[in-house]
Amino acid sequence: MADRKPKSKKIFFSIGEVAKMFEVNQSLIRYWEKEFDVINPHKNKKGNRYFTQKDIDNFHLIYNLVKRKGYTLQGAKDILRKKTRQTETEFEVVKTLEDTRRFLLELKASVPIDEEEK
Repeated sequence: MADRKPKSKKIFFSIGEVAKMFEVNQSLIRYWEKEFDVINPHKNKKGNRYFTQKDIDNFHLIYNLVKRKGYTLQGAKDILRKKTRQTETEFEVVKTLEDTRRFLLELKASVPIDEEEK
Protein backbone atom coordinates (compact mmCIF):
# COMPACT_ATOMS: atom_id res chain seq x y z
CA MET A 1 0.00 0.00 0.00
CA ALA A 2 2.83 2.32 -0.78
CA ASP A 3 4.24 2.41 2.70
CA ARG A 4 7.06 4.86 2.64
CA LYS A 5 10.33 3.56 3.97
CA PRO A 6 13.11 5.90 5.08
CA LYS A 7 15.01 7.24 2.10
CA SER A 8 17.65 4.79 1.11
CA LYS A 9 21.17 5.63 0.02
CA LYS A 10 20.38 3.77 -3.16
CA ILE A 11 20.56 5.96 -6.26
CA PHE A 12 18.53 3.96 -8.77
CA PHE A 13 15.56 1.62 -8.39
CA SER A 14 14.43 -0.95 -10.95
CA ILE A 15 10.88 -0.99 -12.24
CA GLY A 16 10.27 -4.17 -10.22
CA GLU A 17 11.37 -2.47 -7.02
CA VAL A 18 9.14 0.52 -7.71
CA ALA A 19 6.15 -1.70 -8.50
CA LYS A 20 6.73 -3.60 -5.25
CA MET A 21 6.92 -0.35 -3.24
CA PHE A 22 3.46 0.63 -4.45
CA GLU A 23 2.03 -2.90 -4.68
CA VAL A 24 1.07 -2.36 -8.33
CA ASN A 25 1.94 -4.07 -11.59
CA GLN A 26 4.97 -2.99 -13.59
CA SER A 27 2.62 -2.17 -16.45
CA LEU A 28 1.03 0.57 -14.33
CA ILE A 29 4.47 2.04 -13.63
CA ARG A 30 5.23 2.09 -17.37
CA TYR A 31 1.81 3.61 -18.10
CA TRP A 32 2.24 6.39 -15.53
CA GLU A 33 5.71 7.04 -16.92
CA LYS A 34 4.13 7.71 -20.33
CA GLU A 35 1.26 9.76 -18.92
CA PHE A 36 3.17 11.97 -16.48
CA ASP A 37 6.13 13.99 -17.71
CA VAL A 38 7.50 14.34 -14.16
CA ILE A 39 8.58 10.68 -14.32
CA ASN A 40 11.87 10.40 -16.22
CA PRO A 41 13.66 7.12 -15.60
CA HIS A 42 17.15 6.52 -16.87
CA LYS A 43 17.34 3.70 -19.42
CA ASN A 44 20.33 1.52 -20.14
CA LYS A 45 21.26 0.11 -23.56
CA LYS A 46 18.86 -2.79 -23.06
CA GLY A 47 16.02 -0.38 -22.31
CA ASN A 48 15.76 -1.25 -18.61
CA ARG A 49 14.31 1.58 -16.57
CA TYR A 50 16.05 2.92 -13.49
CA PHE A 51 14.16 5.40 -11.33
CA THR A 52 15.70 8.02 -9.03
CA GLN A 53 14.45 9.07 -5.60
CA LYS A 54 12.87 12.11 -7.26
CA ASP A 55 10.90 9.77 -9.54
CA ILE A 56 9.81 7.74 -6.49
CA ASP A 57 8.64 10.93 -4.75
CA ASN A 58 6.66 11.86 -7.87
CA PHE A 59 5.15 8.36 -7.95
CA HIS A 60 4.07 8.90 -4.34
CA LEU A 61 2.34 12.14 -5.33
CA ILE A 62 0.63 10.49 -8.31
CA TYR A 63 -0.35 7.44 -6.26
CA ASN A 64 -1.83 9.66 -3.55
CA LEU A 65 -3.82 11.73 -6.04
CA VAL A 66 -5.10 8.87 -8.22
CA LYS A 67 -5.45 5.90 -5.88
CA ARG A 68 -6.27 7.59 -2.57
CA LYS A 69 -8.02 10.81 -3.51
CA GLY A 70 -9.72 9.40 -6.60
CA TYR A 71 -8.54 11.97 -9.13
CA THR A 72 -8.66 11.15 -12.81
CA LEU A 73 -5.33 11.06 -14.61
CA GLN A 74 -6.12 14.42 -16.19
CA GLY A 75 -7.02 15.88 -12.79
CA ALA A 76 -3.76 14.58 -11.31
CA LYS A 77 -1.82 16.05 -14.27
CA ASP A 78 -3.46 19.43 -13.72
CA ILE A 79 -2.58 19.40 -10.03
CA LEU A 80 1.02 18.34 -10.72
CA ARG A 81 1.32 21.07 -13.33
CA LYS A 82 0.21 23.67 -10.80
CA LYS A 83 2.00 21.86 -7.97
CA THR A 84 0.67 24.15 -5.31
CA ARG A 85 2.26 24.35 -1.90
CA GLN A 86 -0.96 22.94 -0.39
CA THR A 87 -0.62 19.76 -2.48
CA GLU A 88 2.99 19.31 -1.37
CA THR A 89 2.06 19.93 2.27
CA GLU A 90 -0.80 17.43 2.15
CA PHE A 91 1.54 14.89 0.58
CA GLU A 92 4.13 15.40 3.32
CA VAL A 93 1.44 14.93 5.98
CA VAL A 94 0.32 11.66 4.36
CA LYS A 95 3.94 10.41 4.22
CA THR A 96 4.45 11.28 7.90
CA LEU A 97 1.24 9.51 8.90
CA GLU A 98 2.23 6.42 6.90
CA ASP A 99 5.66 6.37 8.56
CA THR A 100 4.07 6.75 11.99
CA ARG A 101 1.57 3.97 11.29
CA ARG A 102 4.32 1.64 10.09
CA PHE A 103 6.42 2.43 13.17
CA LEU A 104 3.51 1.78 15.53
CA LEU A 105 2.65 -1.52 13.84
CA GLU A 106 6.29 -2.62 14.09
CA LEU A 107 6.35 -1.56 17.74
CA LYS A 108 3.13 -3.44 18.46
CA ALA A 109 4.54 -6.58 16.82
CA SER A 110 7.71 -6.38 18.90
CA VAL A 111 5.99 -6.05 22.28
CA PRO A 112 5.33 -9.42 23.92
CA ILE A 113 1.79 -9.91 25.16
CA ASP A 114 1.34 -11.71 28.47
CA GLU A 115 -1.44 -14.31 28.17
CA GLU A 116 -2.76 -13.45 31.64
CA GLU A 117 -3.38 -9.83 30.65
CA LYS A 118 -5.83 -10.86 27.92
